[in-house]
Amino acid sequence: MRSKPKIPIAETVKSADICGVGDGPAFSTLFRIALLALGLSKARAASLLQVDKSLVGRWASGAVRPTEHNLSRISALVAEHVPQFSMQDWQRDARSFSELMGVDPNLAQRSVQPPAAVGGGTLNCVTEAHTETEKRGAAYEGFWRTTRPSVLMNGRVFHDYGMIRRGDTGLLEVTMGGAGLAFNGWALPLEGNLFVMLDGAVGFTPLFLIFRGVTLPKVTRLDGIVLLAALDAARTPAAMPILLERVADLTGDRVDDDRRCTEMSTNDPFEDEADISDELRAHLFRDVGPEAAARGGEMFLMVSAANMFSRGTTPPGQLEG
Repeated sequence: MRSKPKIPIAETVKSADICGVGDGPAFSTLFRIALLALGLSKARAASLLQVDKSLVGRWASGAVRPTEHNLSRISALVAEHVPQFSMQDWQRDARSFSELMGVDPNLAQRSVQPPAAVGGGTLNCVTEAHTETEKRGAAYEGFWRTTRPSVLMNGRVFHDYGMIRRGDTGLLEVTMGGAGLAFNGWALPLEGNLFVMLDGAVGFTPLFLIFRGVTLPKVTRLDGIVLLAALDAARTPAAMPILLERVADLTGDRVDDDRRCTEMSTNDPFEDEADISDELRAHLFRDVGPEAAARGGEMFLMVSAANMFSRGTTPPGQLEG
């Protein structure tokens, strides 16, 4: 595995050195706005910039400011998504900077952290998920593709692409994207299922997913349900089936894996819509409710053992446990 070049921890450039004026906006605020606009987690940004994730965290928190060299690298990364962007734009006020990036400045203060604490305490499910991730986290790590119905385009089926990987928090970190949208969050293996919470870079509303788990050492396909707010004018709450399929394994090189994940997010979300099997299409658009139940179907939208698509495998040379 190649080692990443590391930036010295003693990075202590002052406000005036970067933003030009001492009473200007904090770089950390503008940096968080940029991360939100680009749909990047701190870990993803660190990989793209080839610096320690802790350093990116200190930039975002305001503990330290980037050196001129690193500010140039950050600016180049932003310019890949906002072509008119330059280093001089770090001197803008927060509102002007947000308008340039297309992000609400009031939301830039949000820091996406693992759902570990409520009211100063730790959620029991997160504690249990840490234990389960230690045991079976490797079963879920890899590159993945979703297949799900479109809320806004009736009858259409499309894909998101992304990666599941254990992070420094001890939890499974999830990065997904497609059709101009980007989502980051965490997957919690609990009670034989996989619970996923994602934060969207567009719309700033979370997505919640539950997948029927697999007991085999390597998961290849997960059948589940997604709950989201549709991107219509009313942000209508909606629930629908979703299928998550493994498309490749991680290489173990975090920089290369991040690069591949970024490339996958540019794939055509409708690339093989015509080739989706009748069986899968019927599963994604199945009828539920009293009439369906009277015919032997489901009263509620469920991922039951009788009709689930979840699958797993045992890698060669590994015994089933």
